[in-house]
Amino acid sequence: MIADGPIPKHEQLRALLEQRCADDLVPGAALPSERQLCEEYGVSRITVREALRQLVAEGTLVRIRGKGTFVADRPARSRLHLASFHEDMRRLGRNPSTVVLQTELRVPPPSTTSALQIRAADRAYHVKRLRLADGVPISIDDAWYPQSVAPAMDSHDLTRSIYQLLRTEYGQAIDRAEQSIGAISADGEIARLLGVPSGAPILAFDRVAFAGATRVEHSYSWYRSDRYQVQMTVTEAAEVH
Repeated sequence: MIADGPIPKHEQLRALLEQRCADDLVPGAALPSERQLCEEYGVSRITVREALRQLVAEGTLVRIRGKGTFVADRPARSRLHLASFHEDMRRLGRNPSTVVLQTELRVPPPSTTSALQIRAADRAYHVKRLRLADGVPISIDDAWYPQSVAPAMDSHDLTRSIYQLLRTEYGQAIDRAEQSIGAISADGEIARLLGVPSGAPILAFDRVAFAGATRVEHSYSWYRSDRYQVQMTVTEAAEVH
């Protein structure tokens, strides 16, 4: 199965183990011991260790000290499109849930006032929520909604989709968003809520959502990069004549 040739043995083994994880094993399943892998594939322990090291670095496997090597949980891979978290996770076959961390009505900070293009004294609902998929923390949403757009918003169940609430209760169907995405290190509170080590890399989203010409939401979101990926299709730009 693994033979001498132009492709190093550890690369051959890495490819075989990667395929095995994808086809035969579920997330959380344990891999055989290094000794068993040596016997099964007819390679040295050095070869096995290098193949495992690469798969751990790539996020396919995870090592737990004193327990062994396990198949990592596959991240949710979402296409870059307009959808609520609930809609997105259900489309991916995950069970979404939400914990409301904070709800208040107050004057937002200047950055949000500017993003929503409201007056400096106008108030907005500040809703901070922890989003989970299959019971595992995926993201934190820290969002603002103008009071003029969604009056008495805090009287509704905010563990459910706010996009659906805006559409059905306030006639504000979100049809466009302007969004930027970056990579940052998780700080103390964000790391604690997401269940990642302090300093772990996470994805940061800054988003303004529109219903027609109305700005209905300004949100900051932080996603676990080991649990969530963004997928997009890139096409050649049309020529300008």
